[in-house]
Amino acid sequence: MAFRYDPEFVEKIKTIPGHRWHPEEKHWSFPNSDGTLEKILEVFEGEDIHIDPALQGTVPDLRTKRSGVVESGLSPTLENLRRELLSRKYSYRTVKGYLYYNRDFLSFIRKEPSGINDSDIKDYLLHLAEERQSATSTLNQAINALKFYYGTMLKKKFVYEVKRPRKDKKLPVVLSKEEVAKILSSVDNLKHKAILMLVYSAGLRVGEVVKLKPEDIDSKRMLIRIKGAKGRKDRYTLLSEMALEILRKYWRDYKPDKWLFEGAKKERYISTRTVQHILEHACRQAGIRKDISVHTLRHSFATHLLEGGTDLRYIQELLGHAHSKTTEIYTHVSTKSLSKIQSPLDSLSIAKGGDD
Repeated sequence: MAFRYDPEFVEKIKTIPGHRWHPEEKHWSFPNSDGTLEKILEVFEGEDIHIDPALQGTVPDLRTKRSGVVESGLSPTLENLRRELLSRKYSYRTVKGYLYYNRDFLSFIRKEPSGINDSDIKDYLLHLAEERQSATSTLNQAINALKFYYGTMLKKKFVYEVKRPRKDKKLPVVLSKEEVAKILSSVDNLKHKAILMLVYSAGLRVGEVVKLKPEDIDSKRMLIRIKGAKGRKDRYTLLSEMALEILRKYWRDYKPDKWLFEGAKKERYISTRTVQHILEHACRQAGIRKDISVHTLRHSFATHLLEGGTDLRYIQELLGHAHSKTTEIYTHVSTKSLSKIQSPLDSLSIAKGGDD
């Protein structure tokens, strides 16, 4: 692998186990062990990685580029599935997920698609739930993937009898305003600070912030236009005055062209994985130990708006939620009402004990 010096690439390399820098030869090396090549491809997802022909046999089937999904060695079944998904303009993540679960299902069942029945699908889902201990969201994605191929494409009706598991009622992790301030203050790199500020100040998904273009920033109306968001919907969200100030400094220094936040190659946007690494580094610098992701900043944005008195309907619109029930989860993590309740312990008269 060869590239010009780029701190973002170096940070990616340091996440690969066993990495080693050779100062005299000026190159990195990695151990020749199982999973290393897969890890390199995963870390550099979306970048133009060239694999030596001697290693081609060990490269996983699934190869990705930001321009779409590129597959090598797909069976006719999966190739047909891929083409159908792309023709319907499904997102990159959905295509990747549907291909994975259909490939994994056929590998588990060891049958041709024409011979698949209801029992086979139930056996696979049971395998995911009990042996792999998969989360409810994983099971639902697997069901969606199988229903699309066997139900939508092959017109088999039995898949619609598969019952979906009950969703886990998990609450999102939310940062306090003080914690968000610590994280943002710990970032010295202007580009990195601008990215994290936009995510928090506008409630953006990580996939939305990386795909912003300069023309999406409407400084006159103080709005950010999000194009082709989840569900292929456009929306507007807030442009913070403080974020705009940082963006102007960033613009003067970096002069972005096609993408607001360019990757190592100017014609491509920064990867979502890089943004996650930026946040992880900022959390370490700020001493934040919570298990968070970039999406936590979006959760925190919504919760802080709710605690500040913003109507839930406006928050729903800013986040781009199709259903109000999705937005209502923030009422369960907001301290707006809970902070007014006094614990019964604090109303008791208890003698304070001391050391003898």
